[in-house]
Amino acid sequence: MFAPIVVLVRQRMGDPEFIRLRGKMIALHAQAITAFCERFGIDRTQRQNWIRLAKNNGKKLGLLA
Repeated sequence: MFAPIVVLVRQRMGDPEFIRLRGKMIALHAQAITAFCERFGIDRTQRQNWIRLAKNNGKKLGLLA
């Protein structure tokens, strides 16, 4: 779904810069999930499951292309 956009951005930015940006975005998303879990008292196992789910959804949507 998003793969063509991701591929285009990657081509424009170049691999090294794109990989750094993608890593930062993934880290920010994981931090947001962690902050949500801490705020609502959700345990570590569930948090890890949600981070895995986010990663799998990213793959399915083409965000990790």
